[in-house]
Amino acid sequence: MKKVLAVASGGGHWEQLMMLRSSLDPHDVCYATTRRDMAATHGIEPVAELLDCNQHTPIRALLCLIAAIRLVLKARPSAVISTGAAPGFFCILAGRLIGAKTLWVDSVANAEQLSMCGKLSKHVAHECLTQWDHLASDTKPLFRGSVL
Repeated sequence: MKKVLAVASGGGHWEQLMMLRSSLDPHDVCYATTRRDMAATHGIEPVAELLDCNQHTPIRALLCLIAAIRLVLKARPSAVISTGAAPGFFCILAGRLIGAKTLWVDSVANAEQLSMCGKLSKHVAHECLTQWDHLASDTKPLFRGSVL
């Protein structure tokens, strides 16, 4: 059984992570999100809470990055998975630094191009997936279907 850190921002990112939940059940999973209330809706407790942030909130992003590093150092997962957005990317980055396997699943909402964090994850995550066949490449991101 692997220790997995599963991270997603609130809203659609979280709902897509929840669609992957059954595949994570055999593992020791630690969940993290920006909205504790959404985790409670799915009966997930405890849950680590990270600041919601994006490219337009640089101070919050820095604080989120620090919190993500602390979370990964405390949890010591062997794998990190995220469906987005920035807080998930920061956990993927921190996971790589401690030797964890990492998986980025770009949101289905990004039908025209990868998200900004998806573009960054192509270079950081061990695996980077898109939910749109026409956005896939021979290397990263790959298309393995949609979670919806």
